[in-house]
Amino acid sequence: MAKLTVKKLESLTTADIGGRLSDEHSLYGMVKAKGSGVCVMFRWRYRFGGKLQDYTCGTWPSKSLKDIRDTQEAARQLLANGKDPITEKRLSILNKKAAQTEALAQAKARVHQADALSRRITVDGLFEHWATVELCRRKEGGKDIRRMFMKDVLPLIGAIPVEDVRKGHVIAVVDALLARGVNRMAKLIFALIRQMFRFAVDRDIIEADPTAAIRKAKIGGKDVERDRVLSEDEIRTLHRLIPAAGLLQTTQAALWIALATCCRIGEILRAEWHHVRFDSREWFIPPDNSKNGRSHIVYLSDFALRQFTTLREISGHSQWCFPNRTGSSHVCLKTVTKQTSDRQRSGNSPISRRSPKTDALTLEGGRWTPHDLRRTGATIMTALGVLPEVAEKCLNHAEEKRVKRTYQRHTYDEEKKEAWRRLGARIDLLTRDDGNVTTSKNLSR
Repeated sequence: MAKLTVKKLESLTTADIGGRLSDEHSLYGMVKAKGSGVCVMFRWRYRFGGKLQDYTCGTWPSKSLKDIRDTQEAARQLLANGKDPITEKRLSILNKKAAQTEALAQAKARVHQADALSRRITVDGLFEHWATVELCRRKEGGKDIRRMFMKDVLPLIGAIPVEDVRKGHVIAVVDALLARGVNRMAKLIFALIRQMFRFAVDRDIIEADPTAAIRKAKIGGKDVERDRVLSEDEIRTLHRLIPAAGLLQTTQAALWIALATCCRIGEILRAEWHHVRFDSREWFIPPDNSKNGRSHIVYLSDFALRQFTTLREISGHSQWCFPNRTGSSHVCLKTVTKQTSDRQRSGNSPISRRSPKTDALTLEGGRWTPHDLRRTGATIMTALGVLPEVAEKCLNHAEEKRVKRTYQRHTYDEEKKEAWRRLGARIDLLTRDDGNVTTSKNLSR
């Protein structure tokens, strides 16, 4: 049989409409009208299952003669492999349409994601997923939590697939912390690990929480509420010790501000200069800087105001009252605690790159922290006759009783001013450089 040529096809006219053209290997074409010209629809006749069938290979000139013959050859190969070309073509069309359907594409994506999370995600990957969805909404984007996990969790279990994590893996992380003597840190990190795995359960990444069988109370012993209050004699001693302790001047100011305002050290270190109003003697703590998310106004006593004035001479050029080395933000919130802790390690060797003055701030009543100064300031207030509910307002504590919180809206502004004034005056007296001061011995009672 003569082989068709492109020249032959191009010579066709409307007079050939309805005619049939034959090519090699049972390929044939039917001449049809197209606009003012003609086209040729090619089919390939074959036998499958005892029946003759026609397989459409394409229409010339929309499809070249070469492509039409390639389509026929592909169909012939299917037939040679025992497959019906027409059936296979229909399946191919259906698959292409399904792949283009958005719902199916989304379903495939979800299946793929669920499969990846449930079968291949490691603890490292789970942490990043948790950080992206949950930690980013926490204070400072969860930077402290990331730091803790990078140091104490992920190096131990980060490479383990999530579904393979067992109770023993979590216990190993906790035991490593307990061996270092950081019991409170062990409890905190365990609680965070539990949050992460419950996040995974909620999203069907895993079926069961590996921490569920671990009792938090068994980790590091029972929590003991800290109640350290510095005596007035200790405050006088601290006043003598601080200048020789090698503390940064900003750290010294932060400690005295903590005592004079009863504010948390984190709130103090986050302070910006536009929050401090020297003319009205006020320091505004915005919700983002407050632990409980409630704004707070501190009325500055003469003593507290002097600390901020001294601080302004050091860092007044910066946005931050306590800027970091680059001035891009505030200092690390742990810096003051670390500096005071390093100087209460009497009998221990100095830590590398930390202060060698390991007993410079040791007090008779034992170890103390910057947060204890907040408690001490509030205790002095009540000892000076400030009503406990006013002291609570100075601490920015929320009213525990719902009804009282709802209906009692008195701000106690004047009472708080007087409370801070009394506290500042007392600290002024305690930090005088003479011995003519009568101190109270039982602040904590």
